[in-house]
Amino acid sequence: MGPIIVATNFSKLADNAVAYAAAIASHFNVKLMLFNAFQIPLHASNTRFPAAYIDELIEINRNKLKETAASLESEYKISVDYECIYAQLEFKIDNLMEELGASLLVIGMSGKSLEQNLLGNPTTTLISMKKFPVLAVPVSAKFKGMKKILFSCDLMQAVPLKTLAKLKILSSNLKSDVTVFYVDKLIDELKLNTKTISNIDTQLEKVTYLYKNIESDTVIEEIEKEIKRSDSELLVMMPKAYGFWESLVHKSKTRVMASGLNIPLLSIPIK
Repeated sequence: MGPIIVATNFSKLADNAVAYAAAIASHFNVKLMLFNAFQIPLHASNTRFPAAYIDELIEINRNKLKETAASLESEYKISVDYECIYAQLEFKIDNLMEELGASLLVIGMSGKSLEQNLLGNPTTTLISMKKFPVLAVPVSAKFKGMKKILFSCDLMQAVPLKTLAKLKILSSNLKSDVTVFYVDKLIDELKLNTKTISNIDTQLEKVTYLYKNIESDTVIEEIEKEIKRSDSELLVMMPKAYGFWESLVHKSKTRVMASGLNIPLLSIPIK
């Protein structure tokens, strides 16, 4: 497993994501990178700021990151680096992920609201745009291992081997039980993708796992119910990529779930 990057804006939500990421980095014995990308608020952006002012803000944030890094290194016994830039996070994170060979981006998950569902937030934007794993962490989540993982997927569609390989590494290292969860209006065993099931069986061969299928037309609600029923500590999903016009009529279930869960959501993109 490669280094972990955690995005922070120094809010309470971000601080919790940083602590969660540090605990994971300690568990996997990998390096942690604190990343702060910021911009001047829109209402103030029309004002012409001298370059020295931006440099001063960067220096202030870097000092905050430096203090946080030192504290995390002492508490979690890990190597922590940090970076601060004046830019939008979603447009710069790709380069940093590639430069570090990072395996995961950790970011805070905002609470659920109608506005979040309709418009999204930085977390849901990253999940829908990026081609690397994103772990969204709610403000109440604390890392104490992940004994139960809920893997929600469509058993009528293909599940990439790379996705299953990442799930296997995670569940094996954490010694987690995995529930493969599928929701559809009508469960027809004959229509299930036999290759997908075979791939899951092969890839998760040494992992304790089970299948659970639910007949329902309310997928998101059933996932939320199953999280409570099973006491799952992590939800894993695969966001589907839609083109511009498709995105106007399709609402990503992964994106919706990334607004207001009480457990972390790991989004593993389909490549």
